[in-house]
Amino acid sequence: MYVPAPPASVHYAPRRPFWESRAVRTGALFTGLAVCGVVILAVVRHHIGTEPFLVGLALAVLPVPLLVWAFLWLDRVAPSPWQNVAFAFAWGACAATLVALFANEYGAKLLASTLSATPTQSDRWGATFVAPLVEETAKGTAILLLYLFRRRHFESLLDGIVLGGLVATGFAFTENILYLGTAFGEDKAVGAGVLDSTTAATFIVRVLMTPFAHPLFTSMTGLGFAVAATSRPRSALRWIGPAGGWLVAMVLHGSWNGSSQLSPVGFLTVYVSVMIPVFGLLVGLAFWARSGELRTIREHLAVYAAAGWLAPREPVALGSMRVRADARDLARRHHGDAG
Repeated sequence: MYVPAPPASVHYAPRRPFWESRAVRTGALFTGLAVCGVVILAVVRHHIGTEPFLVGLALAVLPVPLLVWAFLWLDRVAPSPWQNVAFAFAWGACAATLVALFANEYGAKLLASTLSATPTQSDRWGATFVAPLVEETAKGTAILLLYLFRRRHFESLLDGIVLGGLVATGFAFTENILYLGTAFGEDKAVGAGVLDSTTAATFIVRVLMTPFAHPLFTSMTGLGFAVAATSRPRSALRWIGPAGGWLVAMVLHGSWNGSSQLSPVGFLTVYVSVMIPVFGLLVGLAFWARSGELRTIREHLAVYAAAGWLAPREPVALGSMRVRADARDLARRHHGDAG
């Protein structure tokens, strides 16, 4: 029986294995992070008890929406893909905290045995030297992975600041569950009141006074990788940027942890003279980087305006956050909410 051959123009591409699908890889990645999250939360609950865990969780979640909103607001001009945002936060909250929990404990024991330190000295040195190395490396790994596999999304310095801040926001959230829950457990054991409790003091210091501490540290690492991503291919900044940002993050982290070992006056001195000025400089740099993104929009769209594809005023309008906001408000009043 004669069977005609298929047309020459028809080509059958070989079917790719299912594990090469982007959706499968993304799902596997976030499943792994979810498993890390379940494990770290279970470890914390086992360590401090169920009631302290729930109290710590309720208190630790309070600053998270504000911090996440602040970073996403900064990133409104050229938003990072939601996958990058979700990965950064989830890595910090789940994977980085799980690594840090065990690595910090091992590092403190190793330091104590090597230097024959007392438990008090071991805790102090561990907080000042071991924790910054372990935690900034664990958090910075997320930025490294995004740099290696999603480098095209590092378009300006602001992208590194935002992603580093989101990683650290997730990390601080899980860490605060442990600290606040532990404080509540101690207060419950001694019958402390609310106002004079360790829980209240911990909440004031970690949530009200310094919610930006971890984001400040890790934003330095993110900034370093952003410098590398926006530099020329053969530039020395490709190596100096990430290494320098990571080192600055560790130094700031170590200085902050070390200040907690000082008197209240010493702690406040470091807070006022170091942390707040560095934070102010970082915020100023973030706004400067965002203004650069807006300037790029104006310059590129000016070509389309000159060709008659856009109205002369549109490049200026799209390159201004204030005009953008006014345009959205006007559209909302006349046409309702989007969707």
